[in-house]
Formats: sequence, structure tokens, C-alpha cells
Amino acid sequence: MIKILLADDHALVRTGIEALLNAVDDIEVVGVAMSGEEAVELAGKVAPDIILMDVNMPGIGGLEACSQILKSKPDTKIIAISVCNDGPIPNRLFKLGVLGFVSKGSPLDEMIHAIRSVMDGRRYLCSEVTNNMKLHALNGEDSPFSKLSQRETEVAILILQGKSIPEMSDMLALSDKTINTYRYRLYEKLNIKNDVELTRLAIRFNYIDSN
Repeated sequence: MIKILLADDHALVRTGIEALLNAVDDIEVVGVAMSGEEAVELAGKVAPDIILMDVNMPGIGGLEACSQILKSKPDTKIIAISVCNDGPIPNRLFKLGVLGFVSKGSPLDEMIHAIRSVMDGRRYLCSEVTNNMKLHALNGEDSPFSKLSQRETEVAILILQGKSIPEMSDMLALSDKTINTYRYRLYEKLNIKNDVELTRLAIRFNYIDSN
């Protein structure tokens, strides 16, 4: 039996994934967390075989939670799940030691395949993320987007996906005011003034596909 710790701040998503995974014969969800802090705490209590970690959570966030867990227990197997499949986030997670990355839009079969692959010690990346990471690798460390923090990166990606402020607020569990704060911070770091300039810069550095 593969024991899973599931971390996701959205109750409906969390409940749905838990029910679907518990219906699989060789998988059991042994703990659920609603924040990065809870994930770190439960990881030491329930001894999961694999942690399914939502990257976009309030508090310390999934990226920092992964970092803290892997610092204390480097052999922990983690699969990141996220709505943000572009940009450097997957690459940052793999550098930390995360073994898998699955889009929230992936079908259940793919998530189960990822769990079994990681359980066997193999890395797993959904094809969408693989293609985006190839593009990002072309940029090297000189890309101006490497200056952005995790939250700034998430906001930048969602802007490039055409999401509105209310949509971003809901997806990242942050207030409209906080989203705008991150927006203007990333503008300053990238030396741009608006979303149009952000898009042009993203295309220039292969941060998104221009097609």
C-alpha cells in the first residue's frame, strides 16, 4: 500500500483527490494538510511514502514547505501539483529534490502513474511541464525572470495566462491588494510598466510560446 500525504488549501480539490485516490487498491491517503505549515508538521507524524504538494498555498507556500521537508528528510518523495505549469517553478522544485510534477488539469490516470513512478524511484513530469522546462532551459540563469520570488513568479505566470485579479486572488488564496502588490514588485524587478511589456519580455526570453 502506498501511503499518501495530500496538501492542498482548496477543500473541494482536496476532498476530490482524496476520494479518488482512496478508491485505488494500492493507494491510501493517510493525512491531509491545508497549508505548507501543516504539510511540514504532518510529514513528520504520518510517515507518508509520497507527499502530493500543492505549490500554490497560503502561508509559507508549497515551495518552502518542500524545501523544509527535504532539508530534514532528504529521501522524502514529493510530487508537486499546480495550476502554474510555465516558468522556472518546476525547475526550482527539481533542484530542491522534488521527484514529480503534475498539472492540476491532468487526468486521474496520470496522477496515479506519477505516484507509482515516483514510488519506484523514478522522476515524473507531465508532458506540458516538460515542454515548458525545455524552453526555460534555453534561457540559462541570465533570464530576468530568475530574479522573481516564488509568489512573483506565480503572479507573472497567471498574468501571462490572461487571468484577472479576482481569478488570481482565488487561485493563490491572496487578497486583490496583495496580488497587485506582487504585480508591481515584479514590474520593478523586470523594469517594465505594464502587462503588454511583460508579455513582450516573456516572448523574448522564451518564457512563453509566441505562437
